[in-house]
Amino acid sequence: MASRNLIHIARLRSGMSQIELARAAKTSQPAISAYESGKRSPSVETLTRLLAAAGFELRMQLATPDSHDASRKSAEKLLPKSQVQGHINRERKRLTSNGRGKKT
Repeated sequence: MASRNLIHIARLRSGMSQIELARAAKTSQPAISAYESGKRSPSVETLTRLLAAAGFELRMQLATPDSHDASRKSAEKLLPKSQVQGHINRERKRLTSNGRGKKT
């Protein structure tokens, strides 16, 4: 999710105005407006401070790409819609038989 959306959602959920959030985060209302409109992008540190001022915590996770998601995206670009699910099912079966996929 884009930082502009995170800031906007956190502010609305906390019931704060842009001015109130700006005061709590020790910044200006025009800065909040610029972040929420996408005219400016906050640093990770600033985003963390803004979300904390609204009562939220920023959590990030480092993860490797999911091969199933990558396969699905490729299939959706290359195959007709009617063939995508069949391709995904075959790919899932292939990965599972090799011990690499998730068994569901």
